[in-house]
Amino acid sequence: MNASANRKAEEATGLSVGSMVTDFSAVDLYGQSWSLYAALEKGPVAVIFYRGQWCPVCNAHLKKLQDGLASIQAKGAMVVAVSPERSEFLKRTQEKTGAEFALLYDEGYRISDLFDLTFMPDSKARFMYNTVLGAKLKTANTDDSERLPIPATYIIGTDRMVAWRHFDPDYKKRSSIEEILAHLP
Repeated sequence: MNASANRKAEEATGLSVGSMVTDFSAVDLYGQSWSLYAALEKGPVAVIFYRGQWCPVCNAHLKKLQDGLASIQAKGAMVVAVSPERSEFLKRTQEKTGAEFALLYDEGYRISDLFDLTFMPDSKARFMYNTVLGAKLKTANTDDSERLPIPATYIIGTDRMVAWRHFDPDYKKRSSIEEILAHLP
């Protein structure tokens, strides 16, 4: 496990605007491989990190993204959402949100670590997520560590650089469609 194994959300800094993004690939909810650099050949990509299908704030955000998807696509961009949840749980996200964009399984937290977003919620928060919200983090996620990504939005330009980000350790604060549209290169 890496340095993010026990850190608090407030200790994560997130990948900065202007940073070069390393290529990553992941499997979507249908078992298909998805690659960032291959997607960037077609246009900019909005990469959305979310906690999981159990998170009502995440689901509301993904629904809003779906509602604005046509506007984003009209600007030549695509949306992809990344979660540490396995495929069967990604399918639940799709059912709850109607997402027509790619939902990716972040196996081993490789992608959220790449963007410096992974953290360990405190035991009280994990208890609430697992019991009240039904998260089942040890079963649903990539391993039994119960780590999560900070919900964040990154716009990656075709130059492979971070053009814009919405990064806030407060999981209730999310990017808006208007912000994404305004910052697409």
